[in-house]
Parts: sequence; C-alpha cells; structure tokens
Amino acid sequence: MNNTLYLIDGSSYLYRAYFAIKRLSSPSGFPTNAIYGFTQMLLKLLKDYQPHHVAMVFDVGRVTFRTELYPAYKANRAEMPDDLRQQIGPIRDLVRAFNIPVVELQGYEADDLIGTLAARWEATGGQVVVVTGDKDLMQIVTEQTTLLDTMKNVTSAIPQVHERFGVGPEGVIDILGLAGDSSDNIPGVPGIGEKTAIKLVQQFGSMDNLLERAAEVPGKVGEKLREFSEQARLSRTLATIIKDVPYELHPDQLLAQEPDTERLNELFKLYGFHTLIKEMTAQATLQTDQYHCILTNEDLEKLALRLEAAPAFAFDTETTGLDPRTAELVGISISLQAHEAFYIPVGHRYLGMPDQLPRETVLERLRPAFGNPAIRKVGQNLKFDLQILAVAGLEVQGSWCDTMLCSYLLNPSRGGHGLDALAQEHLNHKMISYDEVTGSGKNRICFSEVEVEKATRYAAEDADATWLLHEKLLPMLKEQGLEKLLFELEMPLMEIMTRMEQHGVLLDLAYLAELGNGFGQRMQELEKRIIELAGGPFNLNSPKQLEEVLFERLGLQAGKKTKGKTGRSTDNEVLTGLAEEHEIAKLLLDYRGLTKLKSTYTDALAKLTDRQGRVHTSYNQAVTATGRLSSSDPNLQNIPIRTDEGRRIREAFIAPPGCVILAADYSQIELRVLAHLSQDPVFCDAFSQDEDIHTRTASEVFGLFPEMVTSEMRRQAKTINFGIIYGQGAFSLAKQLGVARNVAEKFIAAYKERHSGAIAFLDSCIASAKETGYVTTILGRKLPIADITSSNGNLRSFAERNAINYPIQGSAADIIKQAMLGVDRAIRAEGLQSRLIMQVHDELVFEVLETELEQMRELVNREMSQAVALKVPLKVDIQWGKNWSEAH
Repeated sequence: MNNTLYLIDGSSYLYRAYFAIKRLSSPSGFPTNAIYGFTQMLLKLLKDYQPHHVAMVFDVGRVTFRTELYPAYKANRAEMPDDLRQQIGPIRDLVRAFNIPVVELQGYEADDLIGTLAARWEATGGQVVVVTGDKDLMQIVTEQTTLLDTMKNVTSAIPQVHERFGVGPEGVIDILGLAGDSSDNIPGVPGIGEKTAIKLVQQFGSMDNLLERAAEVPGKVGEKLREFSEQARLSRTLATIIKDVPYELHPDQLLAQEPDTERLNELFKLYGFHTLIKEMTAQATLQTDQYHCILTNEDLEKLALRLEAAPAFAFDTETTGLDPRTAELVGISISLQAHEAFYIPVGHRYLGMPDQLPRETVLERLRPAFGNPAIRKVGQNLKFDLQILAVAGLEVQGSWCDTMLCSYLLNPSRGGHGLDALAQEHLNHKMISYDEVTGSGKNRICFSEVEVEKATRYAAEDADATWLLHEKLLPMLKEQGLEKLLFELEMPLMEIMTRMEQHGVLLDLAYLAELGNGFGQRMQELEKRIIELAGGPFNLNSPKQLEEVLFERLGLQAGKKTKGKTGRSTDNEVLTGLAEEHEIAKLLLDYRGLTKLKSTYTDALAKLTDRQGRVHTSYNQAVTATGRLSSSDPNLQNIPIRTDEGRRIREAFIAPPGCVILAADYSQIELRVLAHLSQDPVFCDAFSQDEDIHTRTASEVFGLFPEMVTSEMRRQAKTINFGIIYGQGAFSLAKQLGVARNVAEKFIAAYKERHSGAIAFLDSCIASAKETGYVTTILGRKLPIADITSSNGNLRSFAERNAINYPIQGSAADIIKQAMLGVDRAIRAEGLQSRLIMQVHDELVFEVLETELEQMRELVNREMSQAVALKVPLKVDIQWGKNWSEAH
C-alpha cells in the first residue's frame, strides 16, 4: 500500500529487544543483545510488510513539557541500564544504515511525534500503521490509523481498542487519567484502578461528566473523585498524546529506501552478527567465469605444471560422506589465484555424465605438487581433506594455512568457523549451499550424483573462497600478533592430530561386550529394588512419573522447579540432596550412571570401531573458547574416571601385542601456570621444593604440620585451591566443603592473605579484560571476555570468572599443545615406532613398543617437562600398562 506510513516506536523497540535477549556480546565483548534484537525486529517488519513510507521515532532526553507541568512525571523510572545505554548509539547507526529516517525532538516524547505525524499523514488521505507494543498509543487509533505489535503479531484497530478499554480511542485518555500509570508516575485518582475507571467512563460517558456528577458516585470512590478531581485532570493531560508538535518533515523524506548493505555489513561484522550478514548483505559476489572443469589429460597436465611452479595453492575435496575413513573421493578443487579455480571430477556416477579422468591418473599426476613440502597448501578444515586424500593414496606435504584456524585464532568465541559463514563475514559473499546442489531431506542425492557442471560451480567456489579468505585473514593475524601461533603451533598440531585420528585406538571388543552385559544386569537389579522402594512400577526414565513417586507417593521434600516451572526437578543435583533422606535417590543416581555408561560407551563404542577393532575420534581444534582441544564421534575426553565403572571402561582401551599403553599426565598444571603468571612466592616455593601443593595449603589453612594433614583435609584444600582461584564465593565453597558459611569465609580470608601475589594477578586479569575486552595466554593467544562491563550483575560476575579462568586454562592448553609438538618431533628424530594416540585434557596417551618403553618414558618426560619455560617446574606423572586403566 503506497499510501501507508509505518511509524516505528523506536524507544519501545529498544527496551523490548533488550529484555527479550538476555545475553549477547560482540567478539570484543561489547554488549549487543539490544542491537541484535532491535535489528531482528526491524528486519521482520521490513520483510513482512515492505513499507513504502517509514520513519523511526525515538525519545530524546527526559525533560519534556510534561516534566514542567509535573516534575514527578516518570521520576520513579529506573535509570537506563548501562549496557543498554552503550547500545543506543550503535542502534542509531544501524537505523541510518537501513536508510530509515529518524524522528526525534528535544522536549517532546516519541508518542507525541508519532501522534503528530499520524495526524498529518491522515490529513493527506493516507493510512498509518504505528509499530509499537505500548497500549497508551491506542488513544490515537482512528479509521485510518492502527497499531501493530510485530512481536505478538497483533493489529489493533478501533474494535480492538473497545475490547481492551471498553470505550473508543477518544475515551482512553479519560481512563488513563483516572487510573493513572505507575510506570510513568502519573498519579490518577487514589483507589481507582483500570477496571473501575472503565466502568465509570462507560457509565458517565467521559471524565468531565463524571467529575461534574461525582456526587452521584457513592462510597469512597465518590469521595476520592471529589477530592482529587484536579489531579485526575492533570493526569489526563500528562497521558494525552499531543498532535501538533512543531516538527517539519516533508512526505518525500519518509519514502523507504534501499539499505546501505556495505555499511550494514561493516556493522554486522563489528558486532558478530554472522547470520544477519547472510540474510541481509551477502550476495553472490565472486566471479565465476574463471571456474574450469578438468576432463582431459591435456588440461590436467597444464594445471599440474602450474601447480608445480606455484609458491602456494588452495584445495578442497568433494566426497560421498563426512567420515574420512569410509567416504569416497568424488572430486578435487584447486585455486592458485583470486577468482580462478578448477574442479577435477573423479567419482561422479549418474546417467549421461561426461567422461572423467581415472582417479588413479589424477592422483598420480598431482602427486609431485601435493607431495612437495616447499609448495604451501591452503585449505578450510584441512584435517579432513588430508585424511580423504591419504585414504585415496595421496599423501599431502606442506600444509601451511587453514582458514578455519585463522578465524579461530582471531575470535575463539565465535559461534562457528565454517566456510559459508567466513565468506559472508569477510568476503561479503553468499556461498552456494550444499542443499542447493544435492537437495535436502528425502530428496537429497549423494554428491557423486550431482551433475558435473553444477558440481564444478560449487566445488570451484569453495577453493576460490578459501584462497581469498587466506589472503584476507593472514594480514589480520599478523596485525594482532597471532601469526606465530598459527604457523608454529596450530598448523603443525593439525598434522599431528590427522595422524592420531587415522591411527585410532585399539579396543577389546569382547571385554566391552562383557562389561555392557554386566552393566545391563546391574541396571535390572537396581530397577527391581527401586520399584520395590517406590511401592509399585513406574518408568524410571520418565521425569513426570519419577516426580510423582518421589514427592507425592513417598512424600520427599521437593527441591527446585524445572526450567519451565511446571513441575519439580528430579535432576541429579536434586537426587544427590535426597540421597541422605531416602535410599531410592541413591539407587536412582546409580541407575542413571550405569545407563549413561552403557548407552554412551559400552554399546556405542563397539559400533564405531573399524575392521581392525580401532575407534577413531575427531579432535576439534576450533571449538573451545580457551584453546583446549575437544573430542567427538566419540568423545574420548569425557569417559568418567571417578567411579569404578568408569575406570573399567578404560580397561577396554588396549595395546596391541608387543606394545603397552603409556599415559603421561601433567601434575597440577593449572596451579603451576598460576604460580608462573603471578609469581606468587608461596606457590613458587612449594613447586620448586616439589611439595604437594594441596597438602601445603591444608597445613596453612588448618594450622598443622604437613605430616598431620589427613586425606580429607587435603581434599578440602584442593577444593579451596581451585575454588578460590576460579572465583568461587563463600556460599558455594561452604556447600562443596560441607561446612558453615562463616568457616568458608575464614578459609577464603586466610587463603587470600597467604597467596596475595596470586590474588593480585587474578584481579589484574579482570582489570585488563575490562580495559581491552580480552585476556591473553602464556603464548599470546587472545581470548575475548563477553559481558565484562555488563550492568547485569550475574553476567558481569560470570565474565569476571572467565577473565580469571581463561588465562590459566588457555595457558595450560598452550602448554599441552606445545608438548605434543615436542614429543612428535622427538619420536621422529629418534626413529621410533611408538606413537601418540590420544590427548585427554592434560594427559597424553601413547601406544609404545615394549622394546622402546624406557626410551619413550625418558623422551616423553623430557619433552613435556620442557614444553614451555616456566618459573616453576612442569611435573609429569608417567605410568604404563596393557590398557589405559592400568596406565593410571
């Protein structure tokens, strides 16, 4: 509708967006929840309604003609939260980038400007839609003006005003005047609420008639009306939206315009709105006329010669699946320069396809370039492509730059580092999606069935975008001083993990099956006993039925509610609290523990092994915020070790004949890192003297000689060491230790006094994060700290804990990675056949030939203890055995 004007209540949008999204920050830690919510609301309006005329209306300042009439007007409103105030300027920048005119005027509220513009637009014969969630604006509704709440998808015309207030729009201000508005500090008439006001206006027709005939109103309501008649009239004046604001705006200035996508892209990138870049600004911007399909020996030869003469090239693989050990190679794409790329199909299979070169022919001709370490290889998630080509028979040398790792180093807290997202953010380019090429759901076809012409466009784009990204990201890494981390740590580590994943870990499948059967029998016994205690059968895996059994049938004391607050929680924390009260809770915890072990490990692991009985995990190098590696499919870093059952699962991880499993674990590495970074004299002295740090802490806290410290005291001291360091308060510490809060407070006070150097360092981490938005690790890795300046106390406290945790945990991650490189280099230098097979947090696990055991024990201890030079010794605990459990 070309004659419709959309007036957006910007101030309403601000607050609704802020409270709708509780926590969101940019890569630098700047709060963005209101910015993001506001932008999403605006995009929805523009997409759904495509306004021809539009304006954004804002409040500006608190002083208006209403505060002159009544100084207490809105005086009780809380100050705008600091983290929302910080976002006002960026929101205005975004509105300008959308090319939407902003309307605001000192001394007047947004509602008055909306009322004025609506009245003027109506006078031209046009329609007005006011986009707001504010009920007060119902007073300006007419046959031509309606309200639209896009969050609730509700439109309010005259019938909806009658439904809400019981009167037409002209009567709304009378009701607001009588009932007042506590949020705006409009007093109204004491004792008269909205329901009473509606009845009175309906009965008397208007406030003026009501006040003139107040004597007819019986009881206290009548008395109040007579006593506060002037206050009622003042309140109505305060609530009335004026429609004659002296604001000049030509209708042509309200014409909707195309947004400034370049500016929006800059802003979305700045605030980390990667999905919005895709939705709003990214387009197919890469030049595709130089994408070529290689189908002849002549073309392959020309490309191979260019590769052999090139200093570097980017490549990507297309496959039949995502498991590098089972997927077949379908094609290889290559790019040597911007906007030029090649696709070599080798595994397409469909009716009518063109002739492809034999896979063996292609791989053999590419071998000199791909196998030459002097030619630098660029890729996106290179680890996958290296494994695919290795299985196909082509070993790649010279892996140099992985754009996924570049992005990760630049912003480790980013939601993801996939090629599509990076192209949107850094190239302002919308990639062809996999679904566009293969279809989706039931209609999806394998990539080998995709037409070669379509596959060329898709695959060549991947290689081209990867090349362009490496040109864009490497200078950014250099500018931030992160090049060394990429080339000397992360890239060499990627190659080590490639070999680890390819080799896998041998499992004793017979033992695993036996263990699973034992877990199953024990679960049946537990289920039988639990049902006896419950007084009848029920589904142990149904939270609803369990809630009824525990809190109604057995009458146990209910704890916290579920997330939706519709029931009482039966999670493990609640059951742990109930375990002291009733045996059934302890048995339920045992049952759940066994269920998880059986489903996640004994049953699942056996299904994930290859023909040799080896399981191959995937190590994720670009996931955690601290730089630590994670493991998936399956997760080998999460096998529980604190229970006998969990430790028994580790017995299934075995050494092949003639070998042993060797496990090397850093001892108290995070406390040693803290000692190094803080130079705390007590910590440094204890580690230099090779004392047990937890025993020493216990002797200090409890005032005893070290020889008198019991195992329970040491356990408590360990809790204190880690708890206080990582920001745990007295309440949480008391709960964990099982002591009174005042006792925990004394522990904390004594600890802080004793370790003043460590505490000073941790405080400096928070201060540095507030100043820069990030903290750094021992090797210079930058870790963003979101919400560090948030006005929300909970969010700020969480961020402060991260500012303390991240430098220590991130530095520990740096050290274990450096150790992996050192051990790998040493194994190769000494020509050993033993190999690294797992990394689990602070532990490295090796498959070691029995004849190399002594040499490996010395090598591993040397390389791990010297991985990074610290002011305190790095201590490594090394053990070995026929299986992983024995090696502990």
